[in-house]
Amino acid sequence: MNIGIIGLGLMGGSLAKAVKRYGIAKKVYGFTNSEKNKKDILELNLVDELVDLETLKKVSDVIILAIPVDAIIGMFPNFLNIDENTTIIDMGSTKEYIVKNIPKEIRKNFIAAHPMTGTEKSGPKASIDGLYEGKTVVLCDLEDNLEIHVDKATKIFQAIGMRIVIMNSKQHDIHACYMSHLPHIISFSLANTVMSHEDPKSIIALAAGGFKDMSRIAKSSPRMWGDIFKQNRKNLLDSIDLFESQLQNARNMVEKENYEDLEKWMKKANTLHEIL
Repeated sequence: MNIGIIGLGLMGGSLAKAVKRYGIAKKVYGFTNSEKNKKDILELNLVDELVDLETLKKVSDVIILAIPVDAIIGMFPNFLNIDENTTIIDMGSTKEYIVKNIPKEIRKNFIAAHPMTGTEKSGPKASIDGLYEGKTVVLCDLEDNLEIHVDKATKIFQAIGMRIVIMNSKQHDIHACYMSHLPHIISFSLANTVMSHEDPKSIIALAAGGFKDMSRIAKSSPRMWGDIFKQNRKNLLDSIDLFESQLQNARNMVEKENYEDLEKWMKKANTLHEIL
């Protein structure tokens, strides 16, 4: 099949590498509005050909939307005249808001997917081999898709080594919030807390593994994550409330010097890594 990828940053560029590596695509087409990215995409040989949007629509059996979640919705009007056999797959980190806004004309074509993988880097130069292998992809609300489109999406994700989980979009957004969205907003908060309290020289001299691990994802794209926080606002606010209650509980134990309970609380947290 011919695969067209809109957005060739970390996710789209790494997918282009994967479908080429596993011989899934007869030809890989790409589209981007960024002149700077065009140069990088061509130098990195991520796609066989960069084309305009109308050409990509005509020549692609599968179109991948690997762009920020608000931009995915902004693309919908461009696909109203898509061929009934052309599969559209979005790879956004939110699903319910996207699914609710898919025009009825293309709902059967449109596979709502979320590959649970990534790094804090962005742009074509962030593309890496092996980003998808062994990771999970969530496919949402498949009952509204034609079987031909489900089959093509399944074939692609399985061929690049992903585990497929099927879920409704509402449940996906709740789970994704706790597994991904909340950790990101905590990381941004930690980075801003340290930057407002410590001078740069102290940060450079003293920042160690724990801080670097927790603050790493604060390097993620503000535009992309701002869109995600907006689309998953209610779930994010609920998760922040729960996190704040845990933080307040820890504060109370330290304040009251209740170190025995604090140790039990930390041991309970240790059990998470028996699951992971």
